Amino acid sequence: LTVPVADENLSLYLSIKMATTRRLSCKKKFVADGVFYAELNELLTRELAEDGYAGVEVRTTPHRTEVIIRATRTQNVLGENGRRIRELTSVVQKRFGFADGAVELYAERVQNRGLCAQAQAESLKFKLLGGLAVRRACYGVVRFVMEASAKGCEVVVTGKLRGQRAKAMKFGDGYMIKTGHAGQVYTDTAVRHVLMRQGVIGIKVSIFLPHDPKGQMGPKIPLDDVVTILEPKEEMDPAALLAAQAAQQQAAALAAAAAAVPMGVPESEEVDPNMEAGF
Repeated sequence: LTVPVADENLSLYLSIKMATTRRLSCKKKFVADGVFYAELNELLTRELAEDGYAGVEVRTTPHRTEVIIRATRTQNVLGENGRRIRELTSVVQKRFGFADGAVELYAERVQNRGLCAQAQAESLKFKLLGGLAVRRACYGVVRFVMEASAKGCEVVVTGKLRGQRAKAMKFGDGYMIKTGHAGQVYTDTAVRHVLMRQGVIGIKVSIFLPHDPKGQMGPKIPLDDVVTILEPKEEMDPAALLAAQAAQQQAAALAAAAAAVPMGVPESEEVDPNMEAGF
């Protein structure tokens, strides 16, 4: 396994990693984390392209750094008896100067690969490398995504598709929002480059995810232009409402009158003072 990344990125990350004992500025910390994520994502994209690589997540804990690799074929990522995942862990550990046991790699299966733009972009890339026609391959991806309960899909292919003249072809279906907050939250986008014999072909896959209140298939946040009309509440009869209010007022008046009466000695228990004196 090789990691083709510039040496200045490594020196920057290692210098900041060794200086963790002293206080760091937020800017240097975010730069180091961004360099680490970009280099790790590039390595895994090249190494796990045929295994349905769909992204990576880095979780930092006080004791170790956890790297979660999302892929459609996790068994291939793990390898035989976990050999491949151990090799990747060793490469990451030596490349970034982690101590033994300070970094752990895990493989997580993509729940619905039809809603993952990176998985579909990789699938389209290998279809084109296999010699399938561009139009047929793109329509196959769009149909597969829409059958996976997506709200919309768009595939853009650019380059020398036929002949020596480069052009762009766009295939889409359904609903697609590209701007605003909804475009950032609901749209999953992936870009891949296909090295063909006649030149490089660019692929861009955009998937508009469905709304999911549980947050599993799509975002929890509802769209801004979705209006939900609630059923009206049952209204009481005005006469019955007035009768209920009068009964409530009468009960309150009786309770107030009962509280105002002093608690004295009952008449049957009162003693005549003349009888006590013996008259």
